Amino acid sequence: MLKKITVEQLQLGMHLKEFCGSWMDHPFWRTGFVLKEANDLALILNSPIKEVWIDVSLGADVPSGEAVESVAEIIVAPVVSLNLPVTPHLLRDKTPVSASQEIERAARICLESKAAVVSMFEEVRMGNAVDVGGARQLVEDISDSIARNPGAIISLARLKTADDYTYMHSVAVCAMMVALAKQLGLDEAITRSCGMAGLLHDLGKVAMPTEVLNKPGKLTEAEFAIMRTHPEEGFRMLKASPDVDPIALDVVLHHHEKTDGTGYPERLKSDQISLYSKMGAVCDVYDAITSNRPYKAGWDPAESLRQMADWAKGHFDPKVFQAFVKSMGIYPVGSLVRLSSGRIGVVTEQSTGSLTTPIVKVFFSAKSNLRISPYVVDLSAKGCTEKIFQREDPDKWQFPDLNEMWSGLPLKT
Repeated sequence: MLKKITVEQLQLGMHLKEFCGSWMDHPFWRTGFVLKEANDLALILNSPIKEVWIDVSLGADVPSGEAVESVAEIIVAPVVSLNLPVTPHLLRDKTPVSASQEIERAARICLESKAAVVSMFEEVRMGNAVDVGGARQLVEDISDSIARNPGAIISLARLKTADDYTYMHSVAVCAMMVALAKQLGLDEAITRSCGMAGLLHDLGKVAMPTEVLNKPGKLTEAEFAIMRTHPEEGFRMLKASPDVDPIALDVVLHHHEKTDGTGYPERLKSDQISLYSKMGAVCDVYDAITSNRPYKAGWDPAESLRQMADWAKGHFDPKVFQAFVKSMGIYPVGSLVRLSSGRIGVVTEQSTGSLTTPIVKVFFSAKSNLRISPYVVDLSAKGCTEKIFQREDPDKWQFPDLNEMWSGLPLKT
């Protein structure tokens, strides 16, 4: 039986099933463990968390006669819904907001997510099982950010350093999988599973030799052969974890398959690849090519979509790719564009109009070759005469503050 109690009622020997509230507020990456250390209890008491769920079948109960907040029976979820929490949650904030309103919250989620994924990968590297409960909470927070404003966290997660690429790549793919699932009209349970799959898709990279994984240059054929084993390694590791999500297992193993059968590890062809692995393939490639790497600079988001469209026939499922473009916009957040007036700006948000009329922060005049006072224009607004004339190559212009310009945050890239 599960019981919700206040943190003041916690005692050593109780089995912590879940923390109430946001994952970011509680002091542990993991959930589902017996509270044994006084220091751990002190951390909880000093955190913003006010209530927790305990499993009295696996640990100590509250003293006889002591009131509890709520009681729930343990429910065994069906296989397709293993990504969903098995205990009630507080109402989560999913109210739509503008990108500028969500960006700081999304930045905090990115920061905390990176730390969580680092911890999760380290645990797996040491031979421990994946903490599915903690991963669910992380997916919930990322999914809530997507619901409030999809562009904010997806775009911020693209801003990575070489050192944190593997971890932030997992966060970015998780966010894009959630957004894509919503675009495809998948139900809430499957959407959460897709997020979980994105978070774990590169789990097998923890088994790759560090010198190969972090090599600042092109891999040799022998090194690439090693890297091609990471889907199978990830599948093996994840399968050993309790409550494993079948969609996550599928995507971990098959996110490098291509519709023309030239992918790996099983060289599956179009109809043999699940919808979820087709989604994973698109999200994985987009984040990889838009992110800065030790051996290359990331491509502009709009240019990346154009390149991927050229590959779509043999690499991606056309319908999945089209849905991905709709979820991101033809000019994703961060795209550098020239308007019909000759002024240059960066896309800060998708508008409620068409895919070709995003919201742009304008800051440069190409005619006079001078910076101008930044201003925001919604290209979909009634009466707006400005249109996007063409994409611009960020490498050509070398604006040092381009990322700060669209995000509004002093981010290090």
